[in-house]
Amino acid sequence: MDALNRRIVLVTRKTRLEDLVTRFNTLDQARFYVEHLGADFADYELEQRLYQQAVSVAEATLSRFGRVHRLDRGFLPNYLFAPDALVVVLGQDGLVANTLKYLRDGQPVVGVNPDPARWDGVLLPFRVQDLAHVAPLALSGRHNEKRVTMARAVLNDGQELHAVNDLFIGPRTHVSARYLIEQDQRSEQQSSSGVIVSTGLGSTGWFQSLLAGAAAVAGHGLEQDAEAMRGRGFAWDAGFLQYTVREPFPSRTTQVAMAFGTVTRDTPLSVVSQMPGYGVIFSDGVEADFLEFNAGMTAVISLAEREGRLVV
Repeated sequence: MDALNRRIVLVTRKTRLEDLVTRFNTLDQARFYVEHLGADFADYELEQRLYQQAVSVAEATLSRFGRVHRLDRGFLPNYLFAPDALVVVLGQDGLVANTLKYLRDGQPVVGVNPDPARWDGVLLPFRVQDLAHVAPLALSGRHNEKRVTMARAVLNDGQELHAVNDLFIGPRTHVSARYLIEQDQRSEQQSSSGVIVSTGLGSTGWFQSLLAGAAAVAGHGLEQDAEAMRGRGFAWDAGFLQYTVREPFPSRTTQVAMAFGTVTRDTPLSVVSQMPGYGVIFSDGVEADFLEFNAGMTAVISLAEREGRLVV
């Protein structure tokens, strides 16, 4: 395929400054708001300038190898990616995760760190200047890549949702979630603030913080144990998921024995909602893209059939 026909999608996001201007209508009003609170507005401007420079350089570099379409993060849920398109994500890490779950099975993603001094970039192995070398390799299939296991939630009405980092199953607001949890011939009624199901990619994030907090509350070394658990996780391509229940409440009618476990292809997790009108399932921290999960709905949580591919 010649360069004119190669398709490249450059996924970008709005900066904090752009979000502030959207909220307050003008740059001056945004500046007044931030400085009135005693914060440094210059940092917002610096982040904006560096990110826009990275976008310009990335777009110019990629246009040498194909037709570039810039896609804002907000359009990801409704965008149909061509199966042969190269997808380049101009980070942060969360943007890579959000992009992976909307792609076709095995479609590679190039994660680019636009500001290495600001972002650690676990999922952003490349800098903007690397694109001149990485893009032609990825377009020709001569790149190295890491496989990423994904999770899937399927409701009994056929709706489904995929996750690259984690699934949240629970209440929309700060109230108790009520549900029946079932796995491998075990079941129990639970009341909690929700269930987190983590992939290997997400196992050092939200999931890890819950485990560290539980260890500290249990009193087994407190800060020492919590510190020791930080950063641990399991492989991105692991053939399993892990789940934990947030703040399970024991009572006469609710139990806490199934507060932690592993989901495999042979042992999916089933959750039956008993919430009258405030239950939700969302993935990867994107609360706006959710499934309603109210009384009578059953969610089956399993490993997804498709997987993500991150170019490394």
